[in-house]
Amino acid sequence: MPHSQTSAPRGRVRLARGASPWLLPTVATAALSLARARRSRRAAAIAVPTTALAAGMLWFFRDPEREIAQGRVISPADGVVQSIMPWKDGRTRVAIFMSPLNVHVNRAPLAGTVTSVEHVPGGFVPAFNKESENNERVVWHFDTELGDIEMIQIAGAVARRIVPYIPRGTKVEQGERIGLIRFGSRVDIYLPEGVEVGVEVGQVTTAGVTRIDRD
Repeated sequence: MPHSQTSAPRGRVRLARGASPWLLPTVATAALSLARARRSRRAAAIAVPTTALAAGMLWFFRDPEREIAQGRVISPADGVVQSIMPWKDGRTRVAIFMSPLNVHVNRAPLAGTVTSVEHVPGGFVPAFNKESENNERVVWHFDTELGDIEMIQIAGAVARRIVPYIPRGTKVEQGERIGLIRFGSRVDIYLPEGVEVGVEVGQVTTAGVTRIDRD
């Protein structure tokens, strides 16, 4: 059964947790320039780009409610399937690239218990680049009905902060919000041996909605 926070009516949108350091200064600057725009041409000129930037930030940090789909493994991220790669240990890695236009709140692919949340320092090359394998990242492990599930949030060239929402030991429901990556980035999920991939390279995914395995 989906967690209460993930089963709210569709269409409702809130702002992502962890957005404040970027959002508040931008909105405050836009509001101040708009307030002064009538008395100053300079302020009016500044008001246009600052208001556009504030609107862009509000769009980027949107966090819409989702009706969580049924299925063993659902997508942890909005984006496009960048690659599907068999791993030596029998698992299959599904890499999902998120552009700055996507929702950047990530969700739990299965119900289970968070057994590890590890921050790994690294670089900040574009997330679609092969060298992004060495980027800044947060590695998650979930104890689920399918066994250990590994998921990795990878920072991109602009996304230089990953914000986990929950600590190790937390029990999560499938589709529950677990963290935020600011701006363009990537999320990898490793399907266990014997679990068949249900998506294709180039397919658009929606966090909490798109099933990424098949029966």
